[in-house]
Amino acid sequence: MTSTGRMRDWRGVLMGPDASLADALARIDAATFQIAVVVDDHGRLLGVMTDGDARRAILRGLPMNTPIGQVMNASPVTAPQGSSSGELLTLMRLRVVHQMPIVDTENRVVGLALIDDLIGVHEKPNWVVLMAGGLGTRLRPLTEETPKPMLVLRGKPLLEAILENLIGEGFRTFFLSVNYRADVIEKYFGNGERWGVRISYLREDRRLGTAGSLSLLPQAPVLPIVVMNADLLTQASISSLLQFHVALESQATMAVREYDFQIPYGVVRTSGERITAIEEKPVQKILVNAGMYVLSPAALAHIPPDSYFDMPSLFDRLNAAGAVTVAFPLREYWLDIGRREDYDQASMPRE
Repeated sequence: MTSTGRMRDWRGVLMGPDASLADALARIDAATFQIAVVVDDHGRLLGVMTDGDARRAILRGLPMNTPIGQVMNASPVTAPQGSSSGELLTLMRLRVVHQMPIVDTENRVVGLALIDDLIGVHEKPNWVVLMAGGLGTRLRPLTEETPKPMLVLRGKPLLEAILENLIGEGFRTFFLSVNYRADVIEKYFGNGERWGVRISYLREDRRLGTAGSLSLLPQAPVLPIVVMNADLLTQASISSLLQFHVALESQATMAVREYDFQIPYGVVRTSGERITAIEEKPVQKILVNAGMYVLSPAALAHIPPDSYFDMPSLFDRLNAAGAVTVAFPLREYWLDIGRREDYDQASMPRE
């Protein structure tokens, strides 16, 4: 028996080329395969749209009713029907893909190979740095004795929930950057043995900013590292963020989210003295930093040692040096626990 006989039901990700980007995203999320497979009326493969393809379309500003036939990769990597598990895995590793349609001699889709199904959720060697040293000033008095990442949400500290989500994705090596009430965090998490992972600490004797503490890493990493603020409640896939970074050969990748705000006045458009249009209280859409990053080892060389240095300054420095930096648009649930109203919102059960 080939591996296709042992795979999860993949038929739910088959879609026609006229399906909208919004429908494809909903299907991708529901099926948890991170891919939509585009076929014609006879089941013949036309292309694929991965989670990364969808995020790039969002960054390009394409409307959500765009047909996926305009967004898909029309030349995807495929495998012939009858391929063994070993052959599938070898091809996927060679072509650096995580999902791959299996087709018959007439190019009809007969299966979908998923690397996680072939090898299981494997341990990722990439380091994760969680920024847990903030003062949490806006959350006082809750943070007078308790560091913000240790505030309890739904029965456990926020930082523990973040850690467990990352462990579920296969990450095993963690560094916690600590400063304010570091003793509380270190006493609770120790060396990570309780969770079956390795936890070390980057101890700031003074505030070093959102990037400066990375200069305290005991040695230079050999693989891209994940950096994440420890006050975020999100359903975003950090594995997808890492894959996006690698696929685009980026030196630094920043997760971003769309933020809408309404201008409370009528906006007047002019050409010289003439009024050309008046738009009443328009809604502006911008992208904002979501506090999650992937940095390649070369990017860390731009961080000054033992100095206050924020992540936006790192991206500015990399851009000035001509390095590739990219944005990873979030479409999943995300909440920054920065204010008391944010904490109260996060404490409420979600539907």
